[in-house]
Amino acid sequence: MRNLDITTLRALVAVTDHGGVTRAAAMLNLTQSAVSMQIKRLEEMLGLALFDRGNRRVSLTASGEQLVRYARRILALNDEAVGRLTEDLYEGELRLGVPHDIVYPVVPRVLKQFNAAFPRVNVHLRSSSTVKLREEFARGEVDLILTTEEGVDDGGETLTEMALRWTGAPGGTSWKRRPLRLAFCTNCIFRPIVLRKLEQAGIDWEMAVLSEDDRAVEALVSADLAVGALLEDSIPPHQEAIEPGTALPDLGVQKINLYARPGGDALLDPLSDMLRQGFFAQPAPVSLRMA
Repeated sequence: MRNLDITTLRALVAVTDHGGVTRAAAMLNLTQSAVSMQIKRLEEMLGLALFDRGNRRVSLTASGEQLVRYARRILALNDEAVGRLTEDLYEGELRLGVPHDIVYPVVPRVLKQFNAAFPRVNVHLRSSSTVKLREEFARGEVDLILTTEEGVDDGGETLTEMALRWTGAPGGTSWKRRPLRLAFCTNCIFRPIVLRKLEQAGIDWEMAVLSEDDRAVEALVSADLAVGALLEDSIPPHQEAIEPGTALPDLGVQKINLYARPGGDALLDPLSDMLRQGFFAQPAPVSLRMA
């Protein structure tokens, strides 16, 4: 009977999730050679090739894809068992605030991971705008927040960066009209950035709608009656990013920052670590990959 090794399975999943050995090694706190060796051990034990090494990009073979599905289940059960048997019986609650446009895909994975490690701790997720979350954090109403900002203030930590993109209806032409019609939520932190970029480019604009309702803004842009701006990873399927090189100015990138309440609950540290690892795995924005 051959037994699968948990360490090698964890390396396999890390390489798959993080898109390569380098990022996987950083997440696992191992050297690249150690991660490569674990993958090799797993392949030799099974007598199977798990990765297609003929491509520059990391891609799983059919056997690799099948094993990854099993590996996730095995690791989840392993971590749950270890957590339940060795936990210090932490109880309580944490309040986490996240802008709605960066909730997916990282935050649900982190919450699942945190719950497996600390099953008796409730995490209350608050989804709102960066502006409102910063206000609530200042009042002590949330313990930890993520934000989307051009910079980072004292006490904050930048986890990653994401490209800010112009958005419009699929195949739409609103971006060609002048004055340019814009649609934004009242508290959208991207609105002043967009207005500044347009002023610098000398492009006339008018506000088609300034609403408290995200859905109203989304509907107007999707109907090709205006354009908006969203993070590259949060553009809904009924909109599309307006390709760079059009008459619209480049909007640059946004920092994804983390702020944790100083002197707070001891469990803020492991939750923060899980968020760091989760966002570290996200691909860099196109503008950075091409640099």
